[in-house]
Amino acid sequence: MSVNDIARILGGEVAGDGNLTIRGINSLEEAGPGEISFLTNPRFRDRIVNTSASALIIREQTPLYNGPQVLVADPKIAYVKVAGLFAPDIPPFAEGNDRAFRYESCSIGKDVSIYPSVYIGEEAVIGDGSILFPGVFIGNRVRIGKRTVIYPNVSILEDCRVGNDVIIHGGTVIGSDGFGFVQDGIQSIKIPQLGIVQIDDRVEIGANNCIDRAAFGKTWIKSGVKTDNLVQIAHNVTIGENTIIVAQAGISGSVKVGRQVVIGGQVGVADHLEIGDRVMIASQSGIAKSVCPGEIVSGTPAMPHRRWLRVSNLLARLPEMIHTVRDLEKRLNILEMEQHKE
Repeated sequence: MSVNDIARILGGEVAGDGNLTIRGINSLEEAGPGEISFLTNPRFRDRIVNTSASALIIREQTPLYNGPQVLVADPKIAYVKVAGLFAPDIPPFAEGNDRAFRYESCSIGKDVSIYPSVYIGEEAVIGDGSILFPGVFIGNRVRIGKRTVIYPNVSILEDCRVGNDVIIHGGTVIGSDGFGFVQDGIQSIKIPQLGIVQIDDRVEIGANNCIDRAAFGKTWIKSGVKTDNLVQIAHNVTIGENTIIVAQAGISGSVKVGRQVVIGGQVGVADHLEIGDRVMIASQSGIAKSVCPGEIVSGTPAMPHRRWLRVSNLLARLPEMIHTVRDLEKRLNILEMEQHKE
């Protein structure tokens, strides 16, 4: 498409030759002829001089670049939109699905793509336009919404619900039993997990996530939530709208996470806590008590972020401080002994 076409989609203005044809998008360093690039951070402005990109997306026109420039209010959002224009479509499986297994009682919508080696259980429902890649397991009575993409080797176990426009990446398990046991002497007696998992619209689940079904009721992932790879969400957890959970985070049972929360990588959250709306939790934090809305916390145990910065700076000085304290203790003992003699 032309630079003018791209600018029109972005709602931007063109400085330079808007008729130039663009065939792809790339970074400033990697872009070549026929590709458009972008500047999202002024720190990298010097890279504009050496780029081979044919056009540039930028906030304000710069004399450092001679080619056509698309001027937009937010280059980051513009980049996402343009990348979407050039991203390859998810390939449907055009052949028949005779190598997949499905019960006659299941319901398959229009334009559904089912790859070989897919299993669809009894009374399951697959919405229009969804794509199921090889190795997907859909349990009995599972309901999948419209235009949902389920990548290879995903398991969605019985009675769970997945909304519209959801993306679930490879290896994820949804609806496995929650980790619930009662001690009877030295034995651990399993608590039956009778609930479900509900995933609302426009959620994206990363690779190798584990989302456990509820003991009763539902584990609930609300609309717009995005999880990275290797995330564990335990039974009866509720994740609020548009929350982001980064890789290797683990959320224990019955936790309530609010809206627009950001949970960093390798965060651990203890059970039965509440994380308020718009909370930010720094990577590797340990959450042992509930967090009020709007707080930014760090550390283990977690504390306000600025306090943790002071604490972490002191940690490196602890050996010197201990040596100083011991030296002061010796001097104080000597003074007390001298005063006692007097």
